[in-house]
Amino acid sequence: MTFQTWMQHKGLSKASINKYDTAVKGVISDWAQAAGLLQGPLTAVESHTRFLVISVQIRELAIFQQRNLIGKGMYSAALNKFAEYLEANFSKDVEDDLSDILDGPDISETDKISAVKTRLGQGKFRQQLIGYWNGCAITRYPDTTLLVASHIKPWRNSSNEERLNVYNGLLLLPTLDKTFDKGFITFEESGKIKVSEQLEMPELFGISNEMKVVLDTQHQDFLAFHRESVFKN
Repeated sequence: MTFQTWMQHKGLSKASINKYDTAVKGVISDWAQAAGLLQGPLTAVESHTRFLVISVQIRELAIFQQRNLIGKGMYSAALNKFAEYLEANFSKDVEDDLSDILDGPDISETDKISAVKTRLGQGKFRQQLIGYWNGCAITRYPDTTLLVASHIKPWRNSSNEERLNVYNGLLLLPTLDKTFDKGFITFEESGKIKVSEQLEMPELFGISNEMKVVLDTQHQDFLAFHRESVFKN
């Protein structure tokens, strides 16, 4: 789904859609490229995590601040809307996994629903993680309605049993889930966080080298896979 189509589904007016779409594809992309922040248009950025970093840098540009003031915040609004678009859309990996589930000829409708919920970190798997962690596994933030049930060994690489294994999951704040899922952070056997050098300005995500998670021995094999096959070393 394109940025423009997504805004249409969100019910934005034609005028707003045109303004935001033109701004993101046009002048904002031009400013970012001129400043050396990008090699192509902003619409080529598919990672929500990467976009958040670039967005901060764009907002610091003098020309952005000047034009945004004249435009009464329109350019800031365009960046915010594009961030929402990236965050709302599933990655291709998730889409492929869901397609495999829904297209499976030998899977009952009940099992399909269960598998979809598991893939999205919902249902039984999520309930198990909430019961185990009682909050964010790293920060201990207690409001579980804002936390994401994240697989340690990716869903697509796991057996059916591993997909529902409580030790193959972490309950995380959204920013930590995204960086963990994309391999920008992982954890040592001791539970100490390991941050990839490819993650720019990790402090903007609230990530510090002092973070750690309390692990059980049954987490270790799953995390070993994550360090070896997912982490951007």
